[in-house]
Amino acid sequence: MRKPATLAAVASLATLLGGVFVAPAAVQAEAAEDVIKKGKAVAMDRRKGNCISCHMMDDGVSPGNLGPPLVAMKARFPDKEKLRSQIHDPETANANTRMPPFGKYGILTNDELDAVVEYVYTL
Repeated sequence: MRKPATLAAVASLATLLGGVFVAPAAVQAEAAEDVIKKGKAVAMDRRKGNCISCHMMDDGVSPGNLGPPLVAMKARFPDKEKLRSQIHDPETANANTRMPPFGKYGILTNDELDAVVEYVYTL
């Protein structure tokens, strides 16, 4: 009996053949949810993103108030790349900021930074 191909195998084959593989919408939605969950975990982790120490956000416990509340982020940052830039190196927009440059100083990996952006964008 033949086993069905996995999505990863199909994607790899499509890439090798020069084609583009588009996962079904349900798979894409599940992957996006996983990234958002990872972003929330990093943002709430007091040893990693630690966004909660300065920002009121979502269902965070004991938030700080040094930074603005993280609410209505899509309205505040219609361009998601600007939000990423702000988290990566906030000193670009404000040289006197107290927010650490999470990407510039390697506090977060690119994957962690992208996940935090995806999470914060949902707030």
